[in-house]
Amino acid sequence: MTTTDASGAVHPEYAALIELLDGRGLLSPEWRAVWERLPRHRFIPQRVWRQGPERCEPVTTEGEWWRLVHSDEPVVTQVDDGHEGGPGVATSSNSQPSMVAAMLGCLELRGHERVLEIGTATGHVAALLAGRLGDDRVVSVEIDPLLAERAEKNLAAVGFPRVTVVRADGEQGWAPRAPYDRILSTCALRHVPYGLVRQVEPGGILVAPMARDFWSGAVLRLRVHEDGTASGPFKGGASYMPMKSHRPAAPARSVDQSTARSATSGLGPRDLLSLGFALYAGATLPGVSMVHAETGGTDRVWLLDEDGSGAIADAGEPVWQYGPRDLWSETETAYSAYLALGAPPASAFGMTVGPDGGRTWLHTPDQVIGA
Repeated sequence: MTTTDASGAVHPEYAALIELLDGRGLLSPEWRAVWERLPRHRFIPQRVWRQGPERCEPVTTEGEWWRLVHSDEPVVTQVDDGHEGGPGVATSSNSQPSMVAAMLGCLELRGHERVLEIGTATGHVAALLAGRLGDDRVVSVEIDPLLAERAEKNLAAVGFPRVTVVRADGEQGWAPRAPYDRILSTCALRHVPYGLVRQVEPGGILVAPMARDFWSGAVLRLRVHEDGTASGPFKGGASYMPMKSHRPAAPARSVDQSTARSATSGLGPRDLLSLGFALYAGATLPGVSMVHAETGGTDRVWLLDEDGSGAIADAGEPVWQYGPRDLWSETETAYSAYLALGAPPASAFGMTVGPDGGRTWLHTPDQVIGA
């Protein structure tokens, strides 16, 4: 299938995508001009996948390829770390355009900053940064050498050969070019490595999607302070593939079915599905994960901890709990405490990161919640 536009004109479908982003308030005039110069299709390989309910499904026709590329959806560009015959798990993608635009906006660029990107993938975000700042001001780290090579070719093809693409683990950043004014991670972090904070100038900004165990991921924007700490608010939900070194080490333990016990509850699965509560529960119930599914219009949530406790709740049905902890009862208690605080929205939460790790807070950094 063809991935170039010989006329150089913007595809009408891509123009519609830009209008969509602009209409949502995600593009400043400066950013809109950059997106118009760098159409998405120039960074997408011929072989791509769309995320399906169970696994990634290959895109097999040219028409489907173009529709996906011009949509506000992620385009999966690698599955199973590039190995054939795997389970079809997405391991690299060209991210959802609206999420990319929102995260770029969080960087608050003025046009002169030095930026480190973590997770080069196709090179699209690095190109957008280079289009705004100049390619000598952008460093991008990619752990997969084949993806890094492809990204370098893509960047050179659109006129940005001076973007530095480093083959390394992004968890370590790239100290030889530090300090940076901005760091942007385009893969999800389970925690913010303090080493990344140390590579940002005081007053600079670090933006990263966080992989949250309790139902939903979230974008975090941190500003670095003179004392070496960084703090800032969560900026909405996000779903990104985890950084390779931040992937879960092993599947959650199965529960002991012989410990099953039922309980009635006035709390339903859908009550738990707000990003505000997910951030609160993630801080107050450390080590507890929650997964949601909807089947036939009915909601179900699973709760699990690392030691084999679990709970299953279906809408309108009794709750079943397993293992040594009553996870559903603990979640009910956390939810009551959340409501007592006024059910604060996700925008009321933030995080401070220092040498001793990260602490979630509510409203201001001195109001730490959880451990």
